[in-house]
Amino acid sequence: MHDFDLIVVGGGPGGYEAALHAAKLGLRTALVEKDFVGGTCLNRGCIPTKALLHASSVYEEAKNGAQLGVVAEPAIDLNAIYAYKQQVVEKLRGGVEGLLKSAKVTVLQGVGTLTAEHTISVNGTAYSAAHILLATGSVPARPPIPGLDLPGVYTSDALLNGVEPFKSIVIIGGGVIGMEFATFYNDLGVDVTVVEGLDRLLPLLDKELGQNLAMIMKKRGVKITTGAMVQSVTKTETGLSVNFEAKGTSGNAEGEVVLCAIGRRPYTEGLFGNGIALEMDGRRIKVNERFETSMKDVYAIGDVSAKIQLAHVATAQGLYAVNEIAGKANGVDLSIVPSCVYTRPEIASVGMTEQEAKDAEIPVKVGKVTMFSNGRTIILSGDRGFMKVLAHAETRKILGVQLMCANASDMIGAWGEAIANGLTPEDMLKAMRPHPTFEEAMSDALRDLIAKLG
Repeated sequence: MHDFDLIVVGGGPGGYEAALHAAKLGLRTALVEKDFVGGTCLNRGCIPTKALLHASSVYEEAKNGAQLGVVAEPAIDLNAIYAYKQQVVEKLRGGVEGLLKSAKVTVLQGVGTLTAEHTISVNGTAYSAAHILLATGSVPARPPIPGLDLPGVYTSDALLNGVEPFKSIVIIGGGVIGMEFATFYNDLGVDVTVVEGLDRLLPLLDKELGQNLAMIMKKRGVKITTGAMVQSVTKTETGLSVNFEAKGTSGNAEGEVVLCAIGRRPYTEGLFGNGIALEMDGRRIKVNERFETSMKDVYAIGDVSAKIQLAHVATAQGLYAVNEIAGKANGVDLSIVPSCVYTRPEIASVGMTEQEAKDAEIPVKVGKVTMFSNGRTIILSGDRGFMKVLAHAETRKILGVQLMCANASDMIGAWGEAIANGLTPEDMLKAMRPHPTFEEAMSDALRDLIAKLG
């Protein structure tokens, strides 16, 4: 008899949610974690980043409160901001630890290594399980660019832990991580420069989202260079220089520090013992539609195996894999993935973009509304934004939604449900939307879409 029915390696959102779900289904479950439960998302990613962004947005609002009749002279206490961030992290981490304890999940502290079939070794002790789930996540990527090992070049992990104050920063990468840090430091008055290799910010999202964000950030004083391939980072008298080529010419951006935000890579260090070689897809562990690896009864979910590296994707995959192991039905459509960017305004999207529909030769119509006349946006002195919804030109089913407005991340889930259930714009207009809200603007976008559909 095995020690456990399931051993989960990795205590991030994918791992701990899978362990909790398995325990609720009656499986004897162990969770292996080398650091703190909660993984990157809770300790070094999603949660601390959003806590810092909340603090910086409060400062920004207070600084500009005079136009609302609220006069203040706010000051920044970086130590207090990071203490607040840590308080949030520890509170949530304590909650996860409590849930695991209540569910009677055995937590094994240490590095989990797959040493044989049905066997995980932790700190030299071997544990057997009928099933093993690998959820070891990812770490910041360090591309082979000369100078990235210089003092003052940081990853997002390092900046979230807090470093000595600085007055200028160059961010390599204009994706989600880069632009959230750009927002935070710009709020605090730091001179921010963003260097992105592709032709626009947020290159994996709808083109219009990146273009609008670039206009907003430039208006706030952020310097942005796109289509710039970084060649090296060198030391200067005052800090660091990021040297790049853009449109056939050489250029550079200087700052006291540099953030390398080019993405993340799957984390597999220490995961495989001698003689263990799972089939790989590049750096990712290769899995089938059930998330099973090339070794029977060994599964892999989240960043270590998925192309889309998001906490909620890892969670959904973990629950899916546990249901497969337990012989339970799965109902979540894993192909419909919401994405959120916590800039100001927020950005959220789900489903297809116009370009993706065009590439797939799917006929679509697009309904759109800008937020300039939205009452709630005007009350909050909101930035330029829009809502856009795509529907199949023949079936009328909604295929994609892009939001750029305050609270976008809180609204996108409903549109994922609409896509998953094959709803049409007429279906979505059956429900009233309250006034004044950001969401009521979507009714105008839906009406515009219906007019385009004819």
